[in-house]
Amino acid sequence: MTEPESPMLPAERRESILGELRTRGPLLRVTDIARTLGVSAVTVRRDVAQLADDGVIERVHGGIRLPRAAAARPNSAPGSGAAATGAASWPAGTALPATGVVLEDPGPASGPEEADLPPVGMVVPSLDYYWPQIIRGARDLARTNGLRIVLRGSSYVDVDDVRRQTEWLLATVGIQGLLIAPPTDGEAAADLIAWLCALPIPVVFIERTATIGPFHEHVESVTTDHAYGAGLAVRHLAVEGHRRVGFLASATSPHTRVVRQGWFETATDIGLDVEAAPEAITPDHRQPDWTDHVDAFLDAALASDTKAVLVHSDREAISLVARCQERGIDVPGDLAVVAYDDEVAGLADPALTAIRPAKPELGRTALRLLAERMRDGPARPVHRVQISPRLVIRDSSIGRTAR
Repeated sequence: MTEPESPMLPAERRESILGELRTRGPLLRVTDIARTLGVSAVTVRRDVAQLADDGVIERVHGGIRLPRAAAARPNSAPGSGAAATGAASWPAGTALPATGVVLEDPGPASGPEEADLPPVGMVVPSLDYYWPQIIRGARDLARTNGLRIVLRGSSYVDVDDVRRQTEWLLATVGIQGLLIAPPTDGEAAADLIAWLCALPIPVVFIERTATIGPFHEHVESVTTDHAYGAGLAVRHLAVEGHRRVGFLASATSPHTRVVRQGWFETATDIGLDVEAAPEAITPDHRQPDWTDHVDAFLDAALASDTKAVLVHSDREAISLVARCQERGIDVPGDLAVVAYDDEVAGLADPALTAIRPAKPELGRTALRLLAERMRDGPARPVHRVQISPRLVIRDSSIGRTAR
């Protein structure tokens, strides 16, 4: 089945704008709202003008916000010039990456001042892909738990930088807990993990697992079951009639190994022809030789009569489809494609079927684990939470009879 996006009525758009302000505010830019809602900036400006005339929002330089009086009343509801809002969980002056949300001093509030809440650090390897939704999930639950998040960006592989960012949070902010996604491969990463686990504050890993010490004790963590997600993709393609499912993934993703594991084990378990199916681990899609790797993969798919492929991640999947179009290979007619991540897969042409990790829930669960650890202390058992992704079926994998 596909996921058609029905046009929104003006009243629905305006309610969506208010919803964005309540959850992502206090200040939003018109262009970012337009991008989120999938409409033109001109359309958003008309809605903003109406909302401002109704007294529900205020227009300020650079964007819009809820009225100061409404922002100080968390329990007020929209209508009659009033709007509800949840207090932001970021420190004032912080920019939420890849969303266009800029946090300003919210002024007097009825509850505890933001700066007075206990700070917890969050160190993530990317501020513009995959992680913003996880960040937002943690942020949305932080205030409920009487905490505020202080964010730092780091690196997927630079161990020293991850440690520097953490040390800064400890020394400058005085964080009382830490959410982090550190590198986990190699001796330097092992040393970093040991250092993190020796800190005098609770630590929860997000989308990473690790063990420490001679007894290989687990670190508290919340992760996506990526192997299961890959298996969902393979089973979907098998139901569509495919007997071979290829696999292409980026060498730069920390999840490639486990996604590949899920692809291989599921294809083997259900009796697909794994040996004949092409497989490729490619360099970053922005590298000059990336097209050469894709061409070699497509040549192998054609030679083996493979008509379906699982691609990790969205960026690689969209680039692969573009290369198919350049070569006259029809998607899904000649090659069915499933992407893994579902960040932007739905915006491709054709819209890509994708595996969607529950990113906001990852952030919320990690924050919840950290808050409970901070409350209960070291006697609390270590928790390792694994969250299942889901399959979102779109046009790139359906509508043909496979051989």
